[in-house]
Amino acid sequence: MTKKEIAKLIDHTLLKPATTSQIVNLCNEAKEYGFASVCVNPCHVKTAAKELAGSDVKVCTVIGFPLGENTTQVKVFETKNAIKNGAQEIDMVINQSLAKSNAWKKVEKEIALVKKACGEVLLKVILETCNLSYKQIRSACEACVNAGAQYVKTSTGFGTGGATVEAVSLMADIVHPRGLKVKASGGIHNYQEACEMVHNGADRIGASCGVDICKE
Repeated sequence: MTKKEIAKLIDHTLLKPATTSQIVNLCNEAKEYGFASVCVNPCHVKTAAKELAGSDVKVCTVIGFPLGENTTQVKVFETKNAIKNGAQEIDMVINQSLAKSNAWKKVEKEIALVKKACGEVLLKVILETCNLSYKQIRSACEACVNAGAQYVKTSTGFGTGGATVEAVSLMADIVHPRGLKVKASGGIHNYQEACEMVHNGADRIGASCGVDICKE
């Protein structure tokens, strides 16, 4: 893939504590390289939306981040508030306790309620695959399909592991035939790794090293 082709798939990410100037710089880089979006914490959505107004770069934010352990009501409020502030894409973390307990109907119900709060706004659901067995990844993907999400996403980048080729391939096999897409994120540091994820089924790449990937 060319640099421009990879760039269009990257969510340029900064989810650590950041200053306003760092967020502005993130947005400027996203516009310069033609990234799909910037992914920022909810408190920075207004700033990002202002900086990216009139550009093709979307504003993405995270909900229930990074553990997914908030109550459903909090996630719904957080989603609505983020959209009100200018978020155009939502990356929501599933409740890890429910997932590890195989309480898939409850997981599905929560995703569906957040999707309802999203309306027409794109919803990506973070599974945190490092904490799940392959069987659980499959069940989580099914819950996302049934709840109406548009993407399944591998990782927060704050867990014990990030995206793997095996997890991305498995997720793609499950959701692509059902019309959903896959976002690989966590631990993708260079052009080769990004291309490998795409070749194995990733439709979007979440990375804090987007500029380095495109400079290679």
